[in-house]
Amino acid sequence: MKRVTLFAGHYGSGKTNIAVNYALYLREQGKDVVIADMDIVNPYFRTKDSTDVLEAAGIELISPHFANSNVDLPALPQEMYKTVQDRSKFSVLDIGGDDRGAYALGRYTPYILEENDYEMIFVANFYRPLTTTAKEALEVMREIEAAGRLPFTAIVNNSNIGNETTAEDVLATVNRAEELSKISGLPVIFTTAESKVADELKSKIDNVLPLKLQNKYFDIKG
Repeated sequence: MKRVTLFAGHYGSGKTNIAVNYALYLREQGKDVVIADMDIVNPYFRTKDSTDVLEAAGIELISPHFANSNVDLPALPQEMYKTVQDRSKFSVLDIGGDDRGAYALGRYTPYILEENDYEMIFVANFYRPLTTTAKEALEVMREIEAAGRLPFTAIVNNSNIGNETTAEDVLATVNRAEELSKISGLPVIFTTAESKVADELKSKIDNVLPLKLQNKYFDIKG
C-alpha cells in the first residue's frame, strides 16, 4: 500500500470509478485520504460526481474549480500540489485519459519520484475500441508514460461493457490481461467488477476487487 496511488488509462477504461472505490477502501482501513481529479480533458464523467459519498466518508476531494460546469477551463488548482507534498495523507490521483490527459501529471512527477512511495496503475479495459488487444493497450500505456514522465508499476483488468457485463465477459479477457503483463513486465494486481459480478468471479480467478458504481455510471456501449 503506497502513499500515492495513480490511476490512468484509455478514455472510458473506468479509472475514475476505480479511483473513487480505492479511496473509500483506504478510508475503511483508517487512512487519512485525499483524492484528486486531475482530468482536464473529459468533463463528463468525473471524480466530483461522487462528492457526497466521498465527503460522507471523510475523504478530501480536490478537483478543477470548474468541474461539472459548462465552463471549459483546462487548468488544475494550486491545492493539487498538496497530494504530492503533504506526506501525512494517502493520495489517490485520477489521471486524465490517454497521453493528452497525462500531460497535466508532469508538473507533479518530480515530487512523486523524489518520495518514491507510489503506485502508477494502468487501467485496462479490453472492450474499449483502441485497447482490444494487449499490444494496443501497451501502446496506450507507453504514450501515457511518456506524457506524464512517470512509469507504470502495475495493471488492473477493468474490462467491462457497462451494466451488461457478466462474469463470462470478464473471464474472456483474463488471457489478454496476462499477455499485457508479460509484454510490459508489470503484474496484474487485481481484476475489478461490479459487486454482484465480482461475487461470481471470486471462485474462478484471484484478486477480484468488487466495485460500487458511481451514480453517474453509464453504459459504455451507448
